[in-house]
Amino acid sequence: QVQLVEAGGGLVQAGGSLRLSCAASGLTFTIYGMGWFRQAPGKVREFVATISQRGAKTHYADFVKGRFTISRDNAEYTVYLEMNSVKPEDTAVYYCAATYCPGYECARITDGQYAYWGQGTQITVSP
Repeated sequence: QVQLVEAGGGLVQAGGSLRLSCAASGLTFTIYGMGWFRQAPGKVREFVATISQRGAKTHYADFVKGRFTISRDNAEYTVYLEMNSVKPEDTAVYYCAATYCPGYECARITDGQYAYWGQGTQITVSP
């Protein structure tokens, strides 16, 4: 049974920093690309960042470039999202997700390509 468990959410002031983690189990972590998505109230879920199996490829949404950093620790089966200079518009539920990528490095931005999802963690950025 695959499980993705996010942690690190909470309330932060604008301009502050936060680090999310997502611990994976029940899958062979090293053959999955990992992604972070978010969904704000009343909005559709949107792509935030993705990282390939060995970390060779990363891709970010334009609205987080230069502020957020995705990384992974394959020994710990964990993916991270370092969030700096957060803004009130970053307020959302953040989800990590896993996409199966056998044989090649992949960094996918479409949520439909991700088979497994965490339960989400709430980030609230106050002005």
